[in-house]
Order: sequence, then structure tokens, then C-alpha cells
Amino acid sequence: MRILSGIQPTGAIHIGNYLGAIKQWIELQEKNECVFFISDLHSLTIPYKPEELKEKILEAAIIYLAAGINPEKSIFFVQSHVKEHAELSWFLNTVCPVGDLMRMTQYKEKSKEFKKDINAGLLNYPILMASDILLYKTDKVPVGKDQVQHVELARTIARKFNQRFGKVFVEPEALISKSGAKIMALDNPKKKMSKSLGPQNYISLFDEPELIKKKIMSALTDTGKNIKYDPVKKPGISNLLNIFSLITDREIKNLEKEFKSKGYSLFKKSLADSLINFLEPFRRKKKELLSRELYVYETLKQGAKRAQIIAGSTMEEVKKKMGL
Repeated sequence: MRILSGIQPTGAIHIGNYLGAIKQWIELQEKNECVFFISDLHSLTIPYKPEELKEKILEAAIIYLAAGINPEKSIFFVQSHVKEHAELSWFLNTVCPVGDLMRMTQYKEKSKEFKKDINAGLLNYPILMASDILLYKTDKVPVGKDQVQHVELARTIARKFNQRFGKVFVEPEALISKSGAKIMALDNPKKKMSKSLGPQNYISLFDEPELIKKKIMSALTDTGKNIKYDPVKKPGISNLLNIFSLITDREIKNLEKEFKSKGYSLFKKSLADSLINFLEPFRRKKKELLSRELYVYETLKQGAKRAQIIAGSTMEEVKKKMGL
């Protein structure tokens, strides 16, 4: 299967990002043809500083290479370096009904958040995303539940194009991780872990050991002392159990049994130690890549060349079918 996912250049990623999505990508690249890209064109739809964008793109490349994307097994590049993404987006604009875009949940949310800058890019964002997906004739798209609507729109656009002009595109399917898809905030386990809630609510993939210990030990738990998985009555300890289970590949019921009657403090110390060991390879790899910028740039350049071969072939088909 061909798998595709885009990554916005938004800075450090946290364990929620990793366990909910990236871990799945790393596993997928072992047995599938994977296309991963830094979606810098998408990032232009909200306010940003142009002088900082190149640094953020490099940072994102280093972060995701450190997290486990293997450029020898996957195609990894920067979206704007393959012009066919933007080119196909225009062609698909002529196929997608405006009404479909107006119904997109993310557009409604973003337009409320950026009331003074509701640009056309925010509305057309899903068409560019459909272009990203359809350009590579993607079979599966790993997404969170909040992005399923965008994959469904890509399916609709592919179907409309194929019916009107002839078969070109594959109708992609959303691929949602069965476990770890929703890691909650450390200081508020009723909310999803997010950088926007502040550094106290998440653990970065590259946090230093002392900071990891501090965050875990201060993580919000529940009344009582029982280590029991119950997301409704005990959301705090349930969230920590979920994290513990995912980083150690141990079943939650076995963790419950091991820490029965041992109390929260000992449980948290053990979780902190396990997290520090789990994240050590990521910290080490990031430090190495920071000293090898030329290697990172060359990796992205080669990835773009590989991507362009597929993208160019698809665009030739599209233009021919559309009479150009």
C-alpha cells in the first residue's frame, strides 16, 4: 500500500503526537511505500513570520528524522519543493463544490480563531490536502479523528473527477490508530494533550530527564490511591496508565496488578523512569542531526526528486484527461 501523511512545521512534538500518530508511521514504513512531507504550504494559511519559516522547516525535518522517519525506506521532502502539489490543487478547485468546503469543521473553527485573517486559503485548505493525497494515488492516510472529514472530501473529489474525466485517482481511506489515538493533558486529563495548553500539560519527545520527572510527578491524578483504569471516574491515573502501557508494550491490566496497593508516588516514579529510557534515543538522534544540517537538506532534496517523479506522472494524466 502507499501511505501518505503531511507534517506541519510547528516546532517540538509531544508524546501524544508520537504515540497517537508517529509511532504508527514508523511501523507502516517497514512494510509499505510511505510518503511523508513537511506541509509548509498549509502553514501559510494562518499568521506567521516569514523570516522564521525556513528555520521551522529545518527544525521539523530534524524532529521527524529523529523520531524515526527513515529516508531510505520512505519518501521525505518539503511540500513546496514539489510544485505539483499547488498545481493539482487548482485543477481540483474546479471540481470541488464550494458548499462542501463551507461545511468543513476545521474551517469553522479556524475562522473563529483568526477572525481578522479569514483568507481564502483557510477555505481551500482541504482542496490542497486532497491534492497532497491524490497526487500520489494514496491508498491510506493516517489521521486523527478530527481529520477524517478531510480524507472523506478527498474521496469525494476523486470520485467526482473520475466520473467526469475518466479514471485517474485512487479513492483514499483514513487510517486511524486503534490505540493511543488520544493522549490527555497531564494537568487536565479531560482535555487532549496539546502544546497550546502550555508546557506543563505535555512531555516533549526531547525533554531532558529532570524535566520529565518533574512533569510526571506533578501530573494531576484522582482521589484515592488505587491504580485502576477507569477513564470516567479516574481520568488522571487512566491517562498515565495508557501512556505507561504504550511506551512499554505492556497491557494495562498487568500494570494495574503490578502497582496494586503501591500508591501513586511509586507508580509515577516508575513511569518517569520508563519515559526517560524510552525517549533517550530521540534526544540523542536530535543532537546528532543538529550538527549535520547539510545531511538534512540533502535528504530533503533527494526526497523531493523521488516525489516529483510520481507527482509529475500523475499531473500528465490529469492534464490529458482534462483536455490540456
